Amino acid sequence: MRSVYDLQTNLAKHFVQFAILRRLAYCAESLGPRTTMDYKTPGQLIQALLAEKRWTQRVLAIVLNMDETGINKLVADKRSVDAQLALALEDVFHVPAEKFLEIQKSFDLAKARITTMPDPGRATRARLYGDLPVAEMIKRGWITAESVRDTSQVEGELVRFFGVNRVDDIEILPHAAKKTEVSHDATPAQLAWLYRVKQIAQDMLVPAYSPANLRAALPKLKARMTSAEGAADVPRIMHESGVRFVLVETLSSAKIDGVCFWLEGRAPVIGMSLRFDRIDNFWFVLRHEIEHVLQGHGQKGAMLDAELEKDRAGTGPGIAEEERVANQAAQEFCVPSNLMDAFVARKAPFFSERDLVGFARVVKVHPGIIAGQLQRRTGRYDRFRDHLAKVRETISPNAMKDGWGDVAPVDF
Repeated sequence: MRSVYDLQTNLAKHFVQFAILRRLAYCAESLGPRTTMDYKTPGQLIQALLAEKRWTQRVLAIVLNMDETGINKLVADKRSVDAQLALALEDVFHVPAEKFLEIQKSFDLAKARITTMPDPGRATRARLYGDLPVAEMIKRGWITAESVRDTSQVEGELVRFFGVNRVDDIEILPHAAKKTEVSHDATPAQLAWLYRVKQIAQDMLVPAYSPANLRAALPKLKARMTSAEGAADVPRIMHESGVRFVLVETLSSAKIDGVCFWLEGRAPVIGMSLRFDRIDNFWFVLRHEIEHVLQGHGQKGAMLDAELEKDRAGTGPGIAEEERVANQAAQEFCVPSNLMDAFVARKAPFFSERDLVGFARVVKVHPGIIAGQLQRRTGRYDRFRDHLAKVRETISPNAMKDGWGDVAPVDF
């Protein structure tokens, strides 16, 4: 049997529902044949309700305990209906308070559309400040401004940074002409990073590029892979090959690893971010970008490499052809696939420190490069981390760099 408590609870629920329905019906009937949709302002609705009741504004003032001047302003739409007044009007006219507030909101918005002066720069500022990491660009010294809130100064600096004549021509804006062709859609932060690499590269003096010299440099680079200190020679070797080699710390939202592009179609540029300060990642990304140069990639559109790791560093069917070629060249350069496959086949699933170091000696690379390969193949990124030597502090003193506390001296 159902308890007395259950019966009382159900009766209470039904009573509340019935009371709500009665109130809605009563409120609807009080408006007569017209609805609140027929009135464009709260004053119009109040005036119609007064007419139905044959009340004067003075009567309404007495009922609401308000001064008559306030009621006159209310009917003339010179005073707004707030939540408290809407509830009072609901009690008097049996019209839901929400209706008064909805009409007031629509009326206020309509007035604002008429009286507010349009600001054509608002949408532009929304894109610039919403998409570009302006505060970070100021902090990095890419643009000069006292504060991110000084919009006129910031916009002038962005015009200078992007090399355009006016704000509306800044490349990240949807209506601006695109001046930088890239291999895939780039975020505003990635474009800003790319512009910084380009600014630095344009100021560099290097010998004329020679594909033969760059190919001849590969054995020299390979010989430097046995130690973390070997990375220090990379900027010099790239310079001698006619390649502008630039290090620019990534912007926090860009997730950039590297880029390859050409100045005036004949001077190749390789930019790297050292987003992961690991010996294995450094040599993979470097050789990846070198292959882009050797293949002539990036002459029509910058080869922008973001999140170049895991599957994106592979050669599977989902990888674009130009990236697949560069990934394969980087893999073979770091550790030849046939040797790596044979090592894994012999030692899997157990890989000891001794095996790793011994194999590194055989292929003449730093053990960290083998460690990185094993991590990717096994998915065990917690193993052999002690071998992943850092290279940024080794290579930075000899390279054109921007970031990590330094600002590249660039002439605009």
